[in-house]
Amino acid sequence: MRVERLGRDKVRFYLSMDDLLDRGINKEDMWRDIPKVHELFNDMMEQAYQELGFEIAGPVAVEVFALPTQGMVVVVTRGRTPETDDDLDVDDMYELEVTLEESEQIIFRFSDFEDLIQAAIRLQSLIREGGKVYAYQNQYFLVFDEEIQTDNLQAVIAILTEFGEPSTVTEHMLAEYGKPVMTQHAIEQLIRYFG
Repeated sequence: MRVERLGRDKVRFYLSMDDLLDRGINKEDMWRDIPKVHELFNDMMEQAYQELGFEIAGPVAVEVFALPTQGMVVVVTRGRTPETDDDLDVDDMYELEVTLEESEQIIFRFSDFEDLIQAAIRLQSLIREGGKVYAYQNQYFLVFDEEIQTDNLQAVIAILTEFGEPSTVTEHMLAEYGKPVMTQHAIEQLIRYFG
């Protein structure tokens, strides 16, 4: 499990399939109100506090993005923080507002164009066709639609994870606010022009 700060009141967690399996949780369990999921959330909040000093109390918005074969991305946004300890109700340390989204697209973010090229070179034997690249906020995003042409999706995800990281930014957001760099056959084009 990895955690990163997105803002003063927002953190993002990356949960791999192994993180979920180690806790006996599958993707479908994340939609259910069960003790294992509460324990996972508490572990996440403890890690956020230990690594980033991020504490929660009061209302909390939780967005869960299920990514195919990669695990999940969980974004936690805290609401107001009580001014004094007197404002805390022990039985109501935080209230959760959970939003769940699932995408069949595979979207990875690369902080450097060279990382994207290296990923493409490693993927050329696994991906037959497809893929798009967008530039957005000084980063590059590689998008594969649901019908990705590959026999070994796990290997593709492993290579993408080595050079980039899963992204919760949707293709709609990239298309509207980003800049299309390659609108089709991205892996083939990256290798042809830069590999």
